[in-house]
Amino acid sequence: MIDLHSVSFRYRQDWVLREISFQIRKGEFIGVIGPNGSGKSTLLKTLCRLLTPQKGEILLDLVPLKEMSQGEIARKIAVVPQEAYSLFPFRVIEMVLMGRSPHLGRLMFEGARDLEIAKKAMEWTETLPIGERLIDELSGGERKRVFIARALVQEPEVILLDEPTANLDIHHQVDFLELILNLNREKGLTIAMASHDLNIASEYCDRLILLQGGTIFKIGSPREVITRANIEKVYGCRVWVDENPISGMPRITLLKKGVRSVLTEV
Repeated sequence: MIDLHSVSFRYRQDWVLREISFQIRKGEFIGVIGPNGSGKSTLLKTLCRLLTPQKGEILLDLVPLKEMSQGEIARKIAVVPQEAYSLFPFRVIEMVLMGRSPHLGRLMFEGARDLEIAKKAMEWTETLPIGERLIDELSGGERKRVFIARALVQEPEVILLDEPTANLDIHHQVDFLELILNLNREKGLTIAMASHDLNIASEYCDRLILLQGGTIFKIGSPREVITRANIEKVYGCRVWVDENPISGMPRITLLKKGVRSVLTEV
């Protein structure tokens, strides 16, 4: 569904992404992981052409992204940013309806069908009861769900998530991730998520892309990517990787410095 061929991007002199090639399959839940500065957010921004790579090509349904208008892209790809804020105190329903803009012509206003689509998205994300509240009155978890609802009313095929669980407690992390998983499994939406939380990525994603210095260090299933050798090599710290006894997925435990020598030969 999305194909990247030797994509490279730089802001100024230094290349942030270098020779990135992979494919995101329709209906896949893919995770992008890696240390700070490895290029995770930049990669997501190239997938929706917020940034245009200087080298290489990105295809969306076999059509080069550079040949599509921003409106055409927005009708297929929705973005949920890491920081979900609004400059003005819009009501929740107003914020959600903004997601209909790719489907409206210039000087057009939302109609009955747009409102119906928005209400369905708010029902799905459990934001309909707070529809009349101001966006800046909401908790972090509520705001995240509102921005997911806004993404849904775009009627996209793909949703890009940049650090979606940042600043959420574990209860709201689980609620949010289960919502995303349901969108993926029940609605067939393709999900690409950048995350610092390796255990979350391991539990929820079908495949992982591990970045190091703007290049792909490893791509594959969580079991193939999250190994002790891979994580220690890329992140430069000692960890212990075992199997989650409930899900069977790889689980990472950080090690204090005093524990390192004990596990050196293990």
